[in-house]
Amino acid sequence: MKRYKQRMSLMAVAVLVPLTVACGSTPSGQANSGSAGARQPVTDVDWRVDDLSAGGTTLRAPATARLRIDADGRAGGNLGCNGFGARATVRGDRITFGDLRSTKMACGEDRMTFERAFARFLTTGTITARTADGKLTLTDGDGDLLRLSRDAPE
Repeated sequence: MKRYKQRMSLMAVAVLVPLTVACGSTPSGQANSGSAGARQPVTDVDWRVDDLSAGGTTLRAPATARLRIDADGRAGGNLGCNGFGARATVRGDRITFGDLRSTKMACGEDRMTFERAFARFLTTGTITARTADGKLTLTDGDGDLLRLSRDAPE
């Protein structure tokens, strides 16, 4: 009987400890939604880039501009003309990108201007992410903003 009670106690601990940890922790890859409620994921979502506001100027993104950050730390997408890949570290609502690797195609001047600004934004340091209503806003340390929308499923 004593052994049975010990086994039951250990089983209760084995079940309750993970539940306690799960309830008290913030899932990785989720950003602050700005309201008290469920957080929306940043990782494993295909994001369409809408625009970039930097240095007092807002640049409209080319239709090809995309960003995806996988939960395993890989990021990639399209800067506006060229495809890119990088390592990404997500901790709560903070994201840091490693060096970008990209293709080297040439496009029209508007697309290349956006691409240079987008690449510079991603590599300026730690970026803060906020999600709400299918939208993602990334803010760098200078207050520059990258606005994105969840891509509709195909």
